[in-house]
Amino acid sequence: MKTTMFGAFGSVAMIALLAACGTETGPGKEGGGAAYTGKTAKLEFFVMSQCPYGVQVEKAITPVKEQLGGALELTIDYIGDGEPGAFTSMHGPAEVRGNIAQLCANSLAPEKSLDFIECQNENPKAVDTNWRDCASANGISAEGVEACINGDDGQQLLAKSYAAAAERHATGSPTIFLNGEKYTGGRKPTDFLKAVCAAVDNGPEACKSIPEAPKVAATFFSDERCGEECDLKRLEPRLKNEFGGLQVTYVDYGSAEGKALYAELKGADAQFKHLPVVLFDESVDKDADGKAAIGKFLRPMGKYQELKLGGKFDPTAEICDNAADDDADGLADCADDGCKEQLVCRTEIPKKLDLFVMSQCPYGAKAMIAANDFVKEFGGDVELDVHFIGNEQDGQLTSMHGPAEVDEDVRELCAEVKYPNDHQFLQYMACRSKDYKSAEWQGCATSSGMDPAVIQACFDGEGKNLLREDFAVAQGLGFGASPTFLANNRREFNAIQVGKLQQEYCKDNQGLAGCAKVLTDDAAAAAPVPAGECK
Repeated sequence: MKTTMFGAFGSVAMIALLAACGTETGPGKEGGGAAYTGKTAKLEFFVMSQCPYGVQVEKAITPVKEQLGGALELTIDYIGDGEPGAFTSMHGPAEVRGNIAQLCANSLAPEKSLDFIECQNENPKAVDTNWRDCASANGISAEGVEACINGDDGQQLLAKSYAAAAERHATGSPTIFLNGEKYTGGRKPTDFLKAVCAAVDNGPEACKSIPEAPKVAATFFSDERCGEECDLKRLEPRLKNEFGGLQVTYVDYGSAEGKALYAELKGADAQFKHLPVVLFDESVDKDADGKAAIGKFLRPMGKYQELKLGGKFDPTAEICDNAADDDADGLADCADDGCKEQLVCRTEIPKKLDLFVMSQCPYGAKAMIAANDFVKEFGGDVELDVHFIGNEQDGQLTSMHGPAEVDEDVRELCAEVKYPNDHQFLQYMACRSKDYKSAEWQGCATSSGMDPAVIQACFDGEGKNLLREDFAVAQGLGFGASPTFLANNRREFNAIQVGKLQQEYCKDNQGLAGCAKVLTDDAAAAAPVPAGECK
């Protein structure tokens, strides 16, 4: 899962939901009072048992189910892949076992299912083991749950649950449906309560005293020239998940209002440059829960609080492909010095391929294995260079996965510099990628025909300066996602399997002998890591 701001509120969060097995009401806390006899709303959750966003909505719906009782029919199914005996889930085997445990508890005691899940969610990383204590704490037979988990019943329950998620095309956790329609509302208890009460019209007593969400004003500031990359409309429903009373005003840089706002922000922070940004006024403080949920992404900006989106578009700079002199310096597009390093202005180099990765990113590792297989097939019809993604802070090189990744980046770059002929360095990189968490690297060097002492000498000497320069290459191109490929020095794409890599490369290099081959994945590259990226 990505941890960017957009990712935090988006469909990258994944959770799976299971329909109640043989029950009418699904997972329940039934609520107190007389039995409800009115219209019923059906809420379907599709989640993953270890996904934090799935856990979030499960925690939010628990008090709502307790309040609404029979007015709410809740089902929970799980998102994953595979078949009995070989199931997979995004967070690994422990999550698969957690999914099964929750399904088994629901099958044995549907009226206690939410209590069981609520107990497990106190430590969702342990759902594969804490089911026993949670079953006992909620009056569910731990022996029965264990027999179900380890037997055919659990396998069949998960197969049915995965099939339900697939049928609804649920791939992100949580995916939610209310009365058969995709739910895009907020995820706090009040949001769910309001949505369900609206769906049942004259609902239970709890529906008659729902507090209104505080009004929160936000300015979505962007530039239409930036295109889809700067489109904030997709963020609005995600923020409404946190601020039920969100009121949005859109401002474009090209307007007089936009120019004035940009100047105001620049005056508040001389370092301010890039769009898009989201700005909250003081009304954000009225919704304490919403602010707490996004607080780590906020920073003061004059009279506003800015939501840090990591925008990269400079509206005052030259746009390199619109036939206009945007910065009024007399030079347009690629003739402007500011465009020299932009992809659209780079010189095309046939049969050139560059790979930008983080050495301990699971997706980058798969791409590295694929790249090694690829050059074996294409031989002299490809020149492939590998570059690494990271940063420098206060003179220290940093990378997403920590100091060990920086060290391995240095070793792999040293291999590339010292053993460039016939892409020998890729053999070492592919070997390391098959067990990228291991600290033992010398064996891969030796098996790749390299002298570990040569790699170590480079590591102790020029290695870190080489990596510093390499980081600058990725930063200059604006590449922050691992893996990113660059074909012919002009076009970027993503691939983690050799067949996809071949397909993309051959779009720019048609007629090569390697393009006519049928390429299959190395067994390690074909391991069940979902397509994605580290960024």
